[in-house]
Amino acid sequence: MSKTEAYDRLHEYAEKASPEDIQKIREKLGGMNRGPIKKIWSDVTSLWKMITDPSASWTSKAIAIGAVLYLISPLDGVPDLLPLVGLTDDAAVILAAVATLAFELKKYRDAKLSKTVDGKKSQAVAAAS
Repeated sequence: MSKTEAYDRLHEYAEKASPEDIQKIREKLGGMNRGPIKKIWSDVTSLWKMITDPSASWTSKAIAIGAVLYLISPLDGVPDLLPLVGLTDDAAVILAAVATLAFELKKYRDAKLSKTVDGKKSQAVAAAS
């Protein structure tokens, strides 16, 4: 899948995104940490944190939802059931979303790394978990 195709798919799915999609994602996301997605799983979890953050803008959430919906959909550009290549288009769409949302996703990655002085999770990390 070319970079242009990945962005086109991302925007196609993002335009259809709705708050109801969050439950679909919640139910299926855990089973997607496989194949080429394993290498970018931290990006996927950052997108999920954005999706579930009540303070994130809807525009950003829609992009994140669109990308993750594409990931969990078994019948997308390249069906996920095809060995080796089935998740490569999904990875491309996730990376397109990450590139689009790079600045905003930084806070979700930083929150994952931040700890309080006594070693416990900060409130930001607990909220994002």
